[in-house]
Amino acid sequence: MARDKQTPRQWASGKLDRLEDLSVSKIVPSALTLLGLCSGTTAIRFALMQDWKWAVGAIFCAMLFDMLDGRAARWLGADNRFGAQLDSLADLVSFGVGPAVVVYTWTLSQMGGAGWIAALIFCACSAIRLARFNVEAARDEGATLSYPYFTGLPTPAAAGIMLLPLLLSFEFRIEFVRNPLLCVVLIAITSVLMVSRVPTPSLKYIRFSRDGWIAVAIVAIALAALAIYLPWTTLALGILIYLATIPFVIRRSHVARDALEQSDSEPVFSEDRHN
Repeated sequence: MARDKQTPRQWASGKLDRLEDLSVSKIVPSALTLLGLCSGTTAIRFALMQDWKWAVGAIFCAMLFDMLDGRAARWLGADNRFGAQLDSLADLVSFGVGPAVVVYTWTLSQMGGAGWIAALIFCACSAIRLARFNVEAARDEGATLSYPYFTGLPTPAAAGIMLLPLLLSFEFRIEFVRNPLLCVVLIAITSVLMVSRVPTPSLKYIRFSRDGWIAVAIVAIALAALAIYLPWTTLALGILIYLATIPFVIRRSHVARDALEQSDSEPVFSEDRHN
């Protein structure tokens, strides 16, 4: 056997290499990703039990873990292809399958097969969005410091928009939002935005001025205070604020794109040529 051919020193060295692969810096981001996957899957269980508030809460917990795992990977220097692929698979379940099942059991089931087809379309577009994101990341074509925008609507944002009618029904008891046709319209909008080329903000790369950070801090504090008393309203308000930023992002992205193209087209001269 291979182990019999190794010297004690070689075997010990291989053992240490395997232990280094299991370091805390590499385990923590993947553990957070798996917690997000478990949260998204648990939302399906709550939906089948018709416990809508817990189902929606589980998906938003998955969003929280989705934000934490990426930041943990960058802080700990644990960015790798395995983590990226695991994150995409978890996102497909948590923000593609999970919201689709929740909305289907909540209202789309009233439409029978048509409602199920609408849920499948949302899942399919989520998969396409994540696959394109992986390809862009591999080619270094995604969001950057000079162009801090995603291509298409991210799946967590699409999941939040899908769950907006449930959030409104929890807080305001509005029966109209449970109309399956309204949810089909939301599915159509989010699905098109996910597979489109529409630029959307990337919080990872967005940079604010000093005054901008002050405004962001004030809004964040206000939303945190509001969340204590009106959690569902706060989540709905956050989603609406995100949607309101998209037209401004589209305009700014065109300016940023033109600036990048102009900088790429400018000739570069070496110092030797000027001498």
